[in-house]
Amino acid sequence: MSGRNGPPEVLVRLSGAHVVHKARSGGLFARDRVYALTGADLTLAPGETVGVVGESGCGKSTLAKVLVGVERPTAGTVSFRGRDLWTMPPAERRATVGRHTGMIFQDPSTALNRRLTVRRILRDPLDVHRQGSPGQREERVRELMSLVGLARALADALPGQLSGGQRQRVAIARALALGPDLVVADEPTSALDVSVRAQILNLLLDLRERLGLALVFVSHDIQTVRRMSDRVITMYLGRIVEESPAARVTDRARHPYTRALFSATPGLLHPIEPIPLAGPVPSATRPPSGCPFRTRCWKADEVCAQVMPGFSDASVPGHRFRCHHPVEEDESTRDLVRQTHSREPS
Repeated sequence: MSGRNGPPEVLVRLSGAHVVHKARSGGLFARDRVYALTGADLTLAPGETVGVVGESGCGKSTLAKVLVGVERPTAGTVSFRGRDLWTMPPAERRATVGRHTGMIFQDPSTALNRRLTVRRILRDPLDVHRQGSPGQREERVRELMSLVGLARALADALPGQLSGGQRQRVAIARALALGPDLVVADEPTSALDVSVRAQILNLLLDLRERLGLALVFVSHDIQTVRRMSDRVITMYLGRIVEESPAARVTDRARHPYTRALFSATPGLLHPIEPIPLAGPVPSATRPPSGCPFRTRCWKADEVCAQVMPGFSDASVPGHRFRCHHPVEEDESTRDLVRQTHSREPS
């Protein structure tokens, strides 16, 4: 794919990205290591939409922050148009991140400064990066409001005077203010009423097409991710465990965890029993040896406990997975449910 700026083919590339946090544990001075992201390799092309799915705490938001340069990886590289963000001089990195990436957060009520008017919120990025004259900045504010479907009369309103959907439109407009190449939307509809979720999703799809944006869409609503994305990334306990074309992710996914996730939200026309997963997600401070999913997987054996599988390629380009005992492409979800009932996880 090519974005509005055309080449290069790769917009963002993560290589071996790790994020490890230090968290206070039982003792006064004791520290646990939280493995928020482990060995993430990912490329994103201009104009492409990549969805990211997984249970709470799997590393989706950490991946999103690393992609837009908000969080520095503990190890590994983040390259934007072929240049490593974290070897740039700080001023250049801030300019690159500020002008070329945007982020839409989960809750617009907390993401927006409640003391600033809509006009001020949208002007701030333009003022900070000195984009155009004062008159041009005011014109850009009007353009942004029109772009996201906000009435001009709301320019002097405070966030508290707006509905949840209007606040999220302001947040989207702010993310677009400097004409970014990449926008990351981190659970952008989860704090909204059901009635306005579809409106915001349709707006994002429209903006992607009109502006040629690369979009990373992070959500626990996996069916929405499938519909919006070109590719879907499945994460488990800080690791990318599968990457699949969106059209294949529902019934051609090869990783057992991906199949289980999508079986939990089947289509209404074909209701099926979901694939059960045994027990909770393990702690990110003490992840299991070998494959992190083995403690909940009905296919796990001694090899899974000893060795983290590398990536294997499926029969279709762009589809890869990390599993010692992958699901066969022609195995139905009903077959997998029967397997889980006949074998207890190890």
